[in-house]
Amino acid sequence: MIVGNGSVPEGAAEVIDAADLVVRFNMTPSFPASGHKTDVLAVCNTGRPAKAMLSSDGWLDSEPVRDCAEIWSVRDPEKFRALRPHLAVSHPELDDFCDDYTEGFERLAERRGKVHRIISRRVHEAVDAELSVQEPGDYVVPSSGMVVVAHVLSEPAFAGDTICLAGFSHEGWEGHPFSAERRLIDSRIVSGRLTRLSSPTASSLSQGA
Repeated sequence: MIVGNGSVPEGAAEVIDAADLVVRFNMTPSFPASGHKTDVLAVCNTGRPAKAMLSSDGWLDSEPVRDCAEIWSVRDPEKFRALRPHLAVSHPELDDFCDDYTEGFERLAERRGKVHRIISRRVHEAVDAELSVQEPGDYVVPSSGMVVVAHVLSEPAFAGDTICLAGFSHEGWEGHPFSAERRLIDSRIVSGRLTRLSSPTASSLSQGA
């Protein structure tokens, strides 16, 4: 179960908490309406979101941070170092967008006895290639949600799992290509690789998700 930061169907918490593995994001704004279980916390490890999380005692002491077994840094530092000079020209207002806080999340994971993983730049670049077919227009980077979905789909460890999405409203910062991401995810649903949690009565989604 991959739980985005959008709203979830009423009563979905029980289904989400029954999943074998639950991934949440950043400040987890839908928590606890979307349940309590958090196995993986995927974080935006660059720029202002990363700085805000690491400097927030409330976030550091929050239930999702305390309970997760793994922290995934969504933005490969090498990829974002390569992006910095291009963004300095195309988006000079994003001067701190590529500031890297990965070491802060590594230290947090080490102190708390958690696994820390960095999602490879290959995943980010594969998403860019797939989005190009969906006519994304000008955008800065794919959303963290899209990168995590692509990572899970590409990992052999999850090959036999039912992968369910909840809280993916495909809305937010204009630098993400949300309309194209919706089309890409819908194509994966049609192919049978993904499903969306639309009703808490869908009991089959609570197994193997």
